[in-house]
Amino acid sequence: MTLGESHVWVGVMSFENPGAGALDYGPCRYGKSKLLFRGPRRKLEGSYIAALGGSETYGKFVQHPWPDQLERNLGLPVVNFGYPNAGPDVFINEHALIDAAGQARATIIQLTSAQNLSNRFYAVHPRRNDRFLRASVLMKTLFREVDFAEFHFTGHMLTVLKAVSPDKFDLVEQELKAAWVARMKLLLERIEGKTVLLWLTDHRSDGPAPDPLGAAPHLVDQDMVATIRPFATDLVRVDPAPMARDAGIEGMVFAPLDELAARQMAGPEIHAQVAMELRPVLQRLI
Repeated sequence: MTLGESHVWVGVMSFENPGAGALDYGPCRYGKSKLLFRGPRRKLEGSYIAALGGSETYGKFVQHPWPDQLERNLGLPVVNFGYPNAGPDVFINEHALIDAAGQARATIIQLTSAQNLSNRFYAVHPRRNDRFLRASVLMKTLFREVDFAEFHFTGHMLTVLKAVSPDKFDLVEQELKAAWVARMKLLLERIEGKTVLLWLTDHRSDGPAPDPLGAAPHLVDQDMVATIRPFATDLVRVDPAPMARDAGIEGMVFAPLDELAARQMAGPEIHAQVAMELRPVLQRLI
């Protein structure tokens, strides 16, 4: 899905403290939440749309991410609650966000990968969900040959586990998928009002080698989405157009050392496509 959700992590501090040549994301907080979101800060009053999601919603390296473009298209504030490398756990555990989403005219929820959530095999950081904290006894028993002290991020760990034993990795994958479905159901049940699931499929251009964890969002398939679909008001699937994918880093803003990270993120044309495809659905709901 994103660099932080695959093999290389883009540190959250880089989102909060951009370096020379990078965008100023104007980090801000809402209510009692400890999370820093992309600014400018919107007032959580009157009519507005809430946008929950991961790095694609946050809009790393993109001057006008899809929530900003959708706001202009609708003429209604769209509050960007995107958080880098987020999984469902980030939003479930933030009461301020759940309350804000419940007061919105509608809430858009981007589907994030299934690897960044706590489960029976391992625990992740409650806010920085791509950070691996510890393996359970079950995981250590299953993969006795693996030293889990070597891992700091979920994507790296899962890639290694799959290489060590595809068969045993299948057990972890099934657990992640089941946990993702349960967590997404819980999130949708907690948000009052209308909800729109945003399924942004793999936006990355073909690289030198396929991703061992598959297409983004990682470990999320059609059956999983179909299972949670009845709990939402609507679903918008966005398949990036080939020209949008192939545009790569064109139009993105980043420091020279961030080029590798930028190439893993959705570019401006993909953000424009997301906003365009969401617009008619939101117009109908609000």
